[in-house]
Amino acid sequence: MKPERVRLFIKPFCGWCHEAIDWLDHKGVTYEKLDVTSDRGAYREMVDLTGQTKAPCIEVDGEILADFGVDELEEFWRPFLS
Repeated sequence: MKPERVRLFIKPFCGWCHEAIDWLDHKGVTYEKLDVTSDRGAYREMVDLTGQTKAPCIEVDGEILADFGVDELEEFWRPFLS
């Protein structure tokens, strides 16, 4: 099941964010990247969705994973591969 909507909330100087970007790019995932340091609306939306200010956060078809590393992203992504 290929996700219809993938949005990644990032902070540009965040190492975990860059790892998530690299992982998604390597997997060929199409996603929208939202910089929460330069886009106040994206920041507020991330906080509303996750209840926190840490990045990265990803929303995949309404499912949220917040403040994660690549290992957690890999596990989170499994249902979207079937």
